Amino acid sequence: MGLFGGGYENAGPGVPKNPEEKTVVARFFEIYFRRFWKLLTMNILYFLFFIPFFAILSVAASDSIQSNLKVVCIVALLLVAILTFGPATSGFVKVVRNFSQERNAFLWSDFAKAFRQNYFQSVIMGAVDIVFTVGFVVAIVCYNAWAAESSIIYIPFIITLSCMLMFIMMHFFIYLLIVSTNLSLKNILKNSFLLVGASLKKCLITLVITVLIVLLFAFLYPYSFFILPFWPLSFICFLICFNSFPVIRKYVIDPYYEKRGETSPENRLAEETEKEAVFEDKGGQEAPIKAPKSKSRVIK
Repeated sequence: MGLFGGGYENAGPGVPKNPEEKTVVARFFEIYFRRFWKLLTMNILYFLFFIPFFAILSVAASDSIQSNLKVVCIVALLLVAILTFGPATSGFVKVVRNFSQERNAFLWSDFAKAFRQNYFQSVIMGAVDIVFTVGFVVAIVCYNAWAAESSIIYIPFIITLSCMLMFIMMHFFIYLLIVSTNLSLKNILKNSFLLVGASLKKCLITLVITVLIVLLFAFLYPYSFFILPFWPLSFICFLICFNSFPVIRKYVIDPYYEKRGETSPENRLAEETEKEAVFEDKGGQEAPIKAPKSKSRVIK
């Protein structure tokens, strides 16, 4: 007999299998912190591929290097960046995508495999990213300066800014599609554009959070530079994968297999996991088991 009444002799109904539905935010941070140290490692690995860009800026700003040698160094570093940045992004996205979808991933082998398998598409996309990024930055800086003299320049400024934001949001899907499908690069860009429209709310949420993180790091510069190798890249990528891959699964992967009359690998994996269970979990459904009444009045 228990000290305060019922005691502990009677077995309850068990622990419910799904005690409560978690919110999206709670699920996001639960998965994120579960993979935190591996994501930190991935951040360090991916940051290494930004070194050529920092080196280009350093060489361009240096006054001690002769002009001819400076041009040669910048071209060589730019070539290294073009040949490695896109494939590294594919490897990075592949691993982080698996983490965000609660799949197993081997950091080094999966990164290297995605780097190799998607190399040519990723190199082309990486080169496009570099060219467009430089073009957008130069255009926005110039238009902003010219707009001070003529207000009509704000029209191309707003158009350029809108195109840049659209280009950024398309990247919430581009590299995910590269590592998740066998589509051509042309169809990847087309689908990325359409998926932004199909999930505009999610894209805007992802964009706002990403911009806030970038602004925070810009405000805290140069101190934030010492955090850059360890944290923000993997967090932003995890956020993108968490929000965007379910959209790809809904609008690209599942319809493809439904059209072929096959089960999507995503759904097949879930079904196989359920079939592997030897015993059915009925937590929260069992009838309580009552212990036989005891004549003893000893308090346990």
